[in-house]
Amino acid sequence: MKQIVFISGKGGTGKSTLVSSLSILVQNKMLADCDVEAPNLHILIEGKTLKKDDYYGAKEAVIDPSLCVKCGLCRETCRFGAINEEFKLIPMKCEGCGACTLVCPKKAIRLEEVKTGETSICSTPRGTFSHALLDIGAEGSGRLVTEVREYVNKYKKDEEWLIVDGSPGIGCTVIASITGTDVVVVVSEPTKSGQSDLERVLGVARHFGIPAFVCINKYDLNPELTLEIEAFCERNGYPVIGKIPFDPSIVKALQEFKTPIEADNERITKEIKNLWERLVEEIKKLETV
Repeated sequence: MKQIVFISGKGGTGKSTLVSSLSILVQNKMLADCDVEAPNLHILIEGKTLKKDDYYGAKEAVIDPSLCVKCGLCRETCRFGAINEEFKLIPMKCEGCGACTLVCPKKAIRLEEVKTGETSICSTPRGTFSHALLDIGAEGSGRLVTEVREYVNKYKKDEEWLIVDGSPGIGCTVIASITGTDVVVVVSEPTKSGQSDLERVLGVARHFGIPAFVCINKYDLNPELTLEIEAFCERNGYPVIGKIPFDPSIVKALQEFKTPIEADNERITKEIKNLWERLVEEIKKLETV
């Protein structure tokens, strides 16, 4: 099963709209949303939940008051100030490092796993779909992204493709989204910030040795900058496999929870089909190298 991840240097480039459209056009595939901090692909993909689990991705100190002698060593050792003067834990400050457990002479402190998110696997008319949501204020988003990808693999049958809506940015969630995948497609837009973010996220893909392709969304809003982006991609060996025009009707369709495909937008549908066909061709070329 070929794994294709759609990423972007920032949010709002149209990445999820593109993935949700491909979820209709592409056959024999599975789907995953690796933007665990602000997932939205499930809004456009209805399905039946097969399994939902709490995710425990962090540890937190627990103080047993019956054993604590209030010696103060834990407070002196904790660099995060997570233990107050009454020797009670301040959960939002605890990093789960375990230093307090090491210095406690009475073994009154232990580490316990805490819930930091929730994972879901769904059966949809478009294929099996894995996604997750990180709890507010919780850390470990990169580990939860890895869990999303592992979750979907448990339900793999004979599907040909895994299409992943990756995280925006260049941080650990993006790294967790693309590690071990076959190719990435970076969705950008013709703005100065979009161009800068594109170059940064392509650098991440290059660092991990993953073949990268580019789609320029709303390319006709700034033709001059689009040409600059295309020139950069050509110089650095990143094929531009799609150029999708701006169409205000897409926003209206999304407000009605419809993809451009479902809204019968023939112009945009044609461009997305062409993008997929070009991507499949490029993947075949990689296989012969």
